[in-house]
Amino acid sequence: MGSRMRTVNSGSMFEREFGYSRAVRLGPLVCVSGCTAAGLTGADTQDMAVQTAEAMRRAGEAMEQLGATWADVVRTRFFVTDIEAWQAVGAVHKKFLGDARPATSIVEVRKLVLPELLVEVEVDAYLP
Repeated sequence: MGSRMRTVNSGSMFEREFGYSRAVRLGPLVCVSGCTAAGLTGADTQDMAVQTAEAMRRAGEAMEQLGATWADVVRTRFFVTDIEAWQAVGAVHKKFLGDARPATSIVEVRKLVLPELLVEVEVDAYLP
């Protein structure tokens, strides 16, 4: 299986520590590991929408390196530290996905790997 699998790595310390790839493509399936806004700088870094947009941007970049686009997405998963911000997450999701309507989940978690992170997103795409 490994020889047919293509991977994308961002070089993050988490990938090295855990031994995973940012994204994997095996045949028509593209799976993007949890993306966050880790390392994001600026005045609005504690804003759920800002972090969601950055995480989605990173996921999209990884997908593109494996030949997928947002139009190919069949599932998204969101892990948020404050479920009350679901509308902000949803608005960013809709902006990235446009008319596509993938299956999705949003789950509140106690915390993410770094205390400043508010949201993590996973993306699965299928290339027919």
